[in-house]
Amino acid sequence: MTKNPGFEFGLNSFGEVATDGSRTLSDAETVRLLVDEARLAEEAGLDVFSVGEHYREGHNDSATPVLLAAVATATERIKLGTSVTVLSTNDPVRLYHDFSTVDAVSNGRAQLVLGRASATESFPLFGYDLADYEHLFEEKLELFMRLQREESVTWSGTVRAPLVNQTLHPRMRPGGIPTWIGVGGSPDSVVRAAKYGLPLMLAIIGGRPQRFAGHVELYHRALSQFEQPVLPVGQHSLGLIADTDSEAVETWWEYWQPVVAKLAAERGFYKPDRRRYLAEIEGGALFVGSPETVANKIATMARDLRLSRFDLKYDIMNLPREARARSIELFGREVAPRVRELLTKAPSHV
Repeated sequence: MTKNPGFEFGLNSFGEVATDGSRTLSDAETVRLLVDEARLAEEAGLDVFSVGEHYREGHNDSATPVLLAAVATATERIKLGTSVTVLSTNDPVRLYHDFSTVDAVSNGRAQLVLGRASATESFPLFGYDLADYEHLFEEKLELFMRLQREESVTWSGTVRAPLVNQTLHPRMRPGGIPTWIGVGGSPDSVVRAAKYGLPLMLAIIGGRPQRFAGHVELYHRALSQFEQPVLPVGQHSLGLIADTDSEAVETWWEYWQPVVAKLAAERGFYKPDRRRYLAEIEGGALFVGSPETVANKIATMARDLRLSRFDLKYDIMNLPREARARSIELFGREVAPRVRELLTKAPSHV
């Protein structure tokens, strides 16, 4: 393959509250801001706008299908997806209805990334036991994919009531909507994606992204063994694009540092310091810089990991709305075309 005309660029939001000058936006204002930012992403030429699923203070993405339906009415072309949907604590039947409706409202633009959850607040919130983490995901994935791929489903299991010759409405398009499996590092999840014939989304939020090359190789081997066609691999990472490297580096540090410091205390991560921060930008998983800097880094990842999609998680707690908007515009208008140009000159392995 000599070029990547189909390489896709997406934005991911976790609904994190923004600021406007010295004022922190309310939850409701932040929700409305997301609709505006999706519209801006479409105008900038980006391919996908995705919203996550979290249940913690400062995040406003707990009703993802509702948000995506609102975005659908405000846009015409951009695909509408999820940064991650925690399938383990969702009911597959309810999830099917939600996203078949979003797909209908958006005229066929809905898609999903399904994950087991790195943030586990939804388990106690909805009455699930973390001890069932793996079993819940495996059984619900099997049912959800059958609901998408079969007209009428008869099913029984341990995670919900059985179904007998059940056909759901509104119907999804034949075969269902594009559904990716999100992977944060588990080889079992990589093999599971290949088994079901689903694209792979690598959630790379720290460290050298190239360490996931083995996961990509495993995925392609597993696809072959399961007699599946070659399928896309995407990467989800955090970052900010500004007019200059120095502006991006200083702006992201101001808002990224307190977020990571809090996570470090909760989960035992390393405490963020300036040296490690700059190292993450230089060779790690932070995509922070000018359009040329970020474009070159994405193109490198596309070649090294055989990517066909890159999603930028652009919002972080209290980041000014002006910085968010500028990052979206530069990502779509300058970074995306530059990456495609670089990949035409030196193609990826895909």
